[in-house]
Amino acid sequence: MTITQSFIDGESVASVDLYDNIDPATGRSLGPVARGGSDEVDRAVTAARVAQQRWRGVSPEERAMLLTRIAELIDEGHERLARIESEDTGKPLSQARADARVAARYFRFYGHAIDSYYGQTIPLSTDLHAYTRREPFGVTGHIIAWNYPMQLLARAVAPAIAVGNCAVVKPADETPRTAVELARLAVQAGLPNGVFNVVTGIGSEAGAALTAHPEVGHLGFVGSTEVGSVVAHAAADRVVPTTLELGGKSPHIVFPDAHLERAGESIVKAILQNAGQTCSAGSRLLVHDSIRDSLVDTVCRLMKSASIGPGVEDRDLGPLISRKQQQRVQSMVSGDVKGEIVCGGGPPEDMHLVDGAYFAPTVIADVDPTSPIAQEEIFGPVLTVNRFCGEDEAISLANGTQYGLIAAVWTTDLSRAHRLAAEIQAGQVYVNTYGAGGGVELPFGGFKKSGYGREKGYQALDTFTTTKTVVVRLE
Repeated sequence: MTITQSFIDGESVASVDLYDNIDPATGRSLGPVARGGSDEVDRAVTAARVAQQRWRGVSPEERAMLLTRIAELIDEGHERLARIESEDTGKPLSQARADARVAARYFRFYGHAIDSYYGQTIPLSTDLHAYTRREPFGVTGHIIAWNYPMQLLARAVAPAIAVGNCAVVKPADETPRTAVELARLAVQAGLPNGVFNVVTGIGSEAGAALTAHPEVGHLGFVGSTEVGSVVAHAAADRVVPTTLELGGKSPHIVFPDAHLERAGESIVKAILQNAGQTCSAGSRLLVHDSIRDSLVDTVCRLMKSASIGPGVEDRDLGPLISRKQQQRVQSMVSGDVKGEIVCGGGPPEDMHLVDGAYFAPTVIADVDPTSPIAQEEIFGPVLTVNRFCGEDEAISLANGTQYGLIAAVWTTDLSRAHRLAAEIQAGQVYVNTYGAGGGVELPFGGFKKSGYGREKGYQALDTFTTTKTVVVRLE
């Protein structure tokens, strides 16, 4: 099998050690991966630092053309990229295709945005001219999670290099291949060597080395709150700005006047997408007492009808990322949940799926809102249900976890929708919809332990630059 290697300064780089990339649908190896460490990270950061001296002086017009060319090549190769992504993650092929298209869109969006990204002039007096410049940090480090490898990489790297930084990416050890492929496509598009580098390896080795490297000027991390805290501490020791996109326990709040069938379809999609392995998964259903039974019945009917199988077969639901994750989800569902499991509750019974890390769509009704199953991120296709009687109780339940990433309000009363949007502690609030189809243009990030900083949208250009103020006395 082909060895997946790091891609540094425009070329493949081997490592002394290797590890196996496991297919979550079969448990078999997809091939060996270079187990990079501090040496490879140092080589990548050095290449990025050298390249950045020229890259920061490249005109926005030229950077824009290169980013849009990268987008074109991703679009041209999206089927091959989707196949690799589906094999690595287990997600259905149609979802992987969507990820490839969104990855291309990030590069295209920031290629267009950089043309109109300016500083400001500040009026002080007639003899003083004051203005601001937005300047790159230099080398940016990006530690990417395994659930959306292409999307997460593109949403971090595209704005970072658009404003003049050079990037070093450490993809998740479970999903390294599309990161390397995207870096190759970038060089093929004409991006100078060293601007976009990838180091494959294990998080505790390559990820830790990237976090601690003294030449990295900005860090971005997507993953668990626990590891995010470690990254933040390491960055704080070096006084390095950090963007953290961490866990979520996102609620759907459904009122009696909502369109229940439409809400039910969206609720199911929001927990089954990527087998629930999404930081913004709609993992909590908060439903008005008067419609609780009807909506739960609708959700369970849709859950039970979902087809399950390997990602490359393009069913509704693929496997979890690993046996370890499957066991974690099972232990949380099998614990003292203090609720009723109304559908699912374990791996599917189909004997054709026993070799994979599958978990059946699961609904647990009337859980204790203070219990672990209602408070902790499960990262599986598991939906918990709580009922409420009024707006205040709904808001209290919605805000009653340590997370605050995303939320949805289902109601035809727009006054109520705006009231709740103002009171819910979340970085994004949707009304009568959820997730907005990728939302490349929409600033994204969390409150509380869901992290800090914002990615996506125009605001990401501010994330990857720092402000310099210049004041000139006019003679």
